[in-house]
Amino acid sequence: MASVAYIHLVTKIVLLLSLFNFTTASRQLTESTQYQNPALFKYHNGPLLSGEITIHLIWYGRFKPSQRAIISDFIASLSSPSKPTTDQPSVATWWTTTEKYYHLIKNRKAPSGTSLALSMGRHILDENYSFGKSLTSQQIQRLAAKGDSKNAINVVLTSSDVNVDGFCSSRCGTHGISKSGQMKEKNNKFAYIWVGNSEAQCPGNCAWPFHQPIYGPQGPPLVSPNNDVGLDGMVINLASLLAATVTNPFGNGYYQGPIEAPLEAASACPGVYGSGAFPGYAGELLVDPTSGASYNAHGVHGRKYLLPALLDPETSSCSTLV
Repeated sequence: MASVAYIHLVTKIVLLLSLFNFTTASRQLTESTQYQNPALFKYHNGPLLSGEITIHLIWYGRFKPSQRAIISDFIASLSSPSKPTTDQPSVATWWTTTEKYYHLIKNRKAPSGTSLALSMGRHILDENYSFGKSLTSQQIQRLAAKGDSKNAINVVLTSSDVNVDGFCSSRCGTHGISKSGQMKEKNNKFAYIWVGNSEAQCPGNCAWPFHQPIYGPQGPPLVSPNNDVGLDGMVINLASLLAATVTNPFGNGYYQGPIEAPLEAASACPGVYGSGAFPGYAGELLVDPTSGASYNAHGVHGRKYLLPALLDPETSSCSTLV
């Protein structure tokens, strides 16, 4: 009976993990790690994002400057900044796993088998809640359109007092391609991401392991590295969705499972942050001796982050930094 109950629990978590609707895919955190078969992760012959891509941040609602800095420093840490961190493991090292997806495509002589270069773009503030505090998916896309419409990933970040369709109940964030991103112009690469701050609404869904999970084994939460459960949870989801955006932008890139509910570069390794991870346990992590915070990657300006494992397409295994 216990095994049947576990299977039912796993099935429920799988259904929550990803929601795919045409050109959008969603990110749902889960503590379960043992029910995926990475060998089923496949390339479906579609293009990846490539070339020089700028990431613009659209802040919807009230965010403190210190909170915006957590996200912007993470974005800056992805690439090779003018003063890169010498501390390892680093955010940039974590991101290099995505390069393997491009290398495999080059070997197969498939479309868009080239490299990707990310850079930080503009900050766009909407502190007056121009669409109110309850948003639809269409309004998220309209907010994303405030960023550039070419060679860009426009990231919409909603504050903790903003409700979004499906937030907490089925997703923690979304990635997709806007209508302008599907135009005939070959070099138009307007992708978008939405991530919500779950601290006030569902930290057990979208900010684990910095909060006790709603489902599954219960353990004490970890201390968040930037002393902000909501924002450190947003970093986890943003990291996952960025990896998914570049490796499966149009729904025909790299993913596992049915196209209606794909598991992508990070969501194919749910709940894995360090070696030895299992349901309810994030894995062996680094711990800051002063704050007691858990992390697995260093960023610029002395930042520390917890980032999800990425599926290594060369080994069909979940790759962690520690």
